[in-house]
Amino acid sequence: MIDPFLSLPGAVEALGPGDAAAGEGDDAAALRPLGAVEHYGAPLAEQRALDAGDAIVALTHHGIVTVSGPDRLSWLHSMTSQQLTGLAPGASVETLLLGPTGRIEHAIRLVDDGERSWLLVDEGSAEPLAEYLNRMRFALRVEVTDVSSEYAAVLAFAGGSALPALRGLGANGGIGPVVEWRDPWAEVAPGGVQYAHGEHPGSGWSASRLVFPREALAAVAGLVRSGDASAAGLAALSALEVRAGRPTLRAEVDERAIPHELDWLRTAVHLTKGCYRGQETIAKVHNLGHPPRRLALLHLDGSGGQLPAPGALVYSEATPGAASEPEVRADRPVGRITRAALHYEWGGIALALLKRSVPEDAALAVELAGGERIAAGQEVIVPADAGATREIPRLKRL
Repeated sequence: MIDPFLSLPGAVEALGPGDAAAGEGDDAAALRPLGAVEHYGAPLAEQRALDAGDAIVALTHHGIVTVSGPDRLSWLHSMTSQQLTGLAPGASVETLLLGPTGRIEHAIRLVDDGERSWLLVDEGSAEPLAEYLNRMRFALRVEVTDVSSEYAAVLAFAGGSALPALRGLGANGGIGPVVEWRDPWAEVAPGGVQYAHGEHPGSGWSASRLVFPREALAAVAGLVRSGDASAAGLAALSALEVRAGRPTLRAEVDERAIPHELDWLRTAVHLTKGCYRGQETIAKVHNLGHPPRRLALLHLDGSGGQLPAPGALVYSEATPGAASEPEVRADRPVGRITRAALHYEWGGIALALLKRSVPEDAALAVELAGGERIAAGQEVIVPADAGATREIPRLKRL
């Protein structure tokens, strides 16, 4: 089925990295179509409309897995990082599936309709997630189904015309959304904790993802054609995510990432729930240690007009280390860019994972593709002192 959003005027298809395992290129630079729209010709205007709640982003390339059966919530609760038992129908939560050492393997947006749990995941995640869950079924009364080919999600922010228009598609015999997942990023979820000091950059976040049968996508795109809403591409959404410090699996998570580094304990981790895989790392780092890296929002020097690519290296001026910290040496990388964007109000911005030892007031520089470096200022999200919330009792010695 052709995505009707790709047929809207001005649509430019998004490209993603090729899959070397599938023979789609010999290196990470190989690109393939994602089956989604990058922009419609005016990325900054699309950002503004999306932020105001008047635009729709089609996430038709993302995956959706459903879990049905009477044991579904207790079963998912036992494996993932969030409190899921007792979840009310229609309530939205975010949870993580971690590895044995606490590394992030899957980020799951979950909403239950009373009969099925809907698991909304980033592109490329639905199939491996469904395979893992099916291996873990044992004798429990659950059924796992990858429904990505049958359903798709669209995103809009509150405050404008887009969400009411999307919710109204089910009136008068039309096909409306089957579920709506409301992103909890604006507030600290029950059982969570925020590392960012003061107001979090995501405090105004109001995104919702509505799941439609794919045969209804033409009607969703029809809202754009009729003028009831406008369309925005993935570039607009990514820019708003960067400004809000909103992590995603596809961009911020690498093979070493733990939730503490991304301030993801605020919405995706319940610190007092029962055991689950990776919980030991969650507890140890939060209570006794510090995350080895920290997420920062960088404000980039925009005089040259260039943005760094994902993975671009971040450098710091030489600074002496504290008694318990190593010295930050000059001309040594101290972090990497996860993604960058040109924001319609803030200009060039980027999210970066930095070494914890980098001072919060350090002058930074980001390397561009040609080797040139541009200056960058930090807006701290995860502070250097994050974690270590418990003091270790000292034994009295003679």
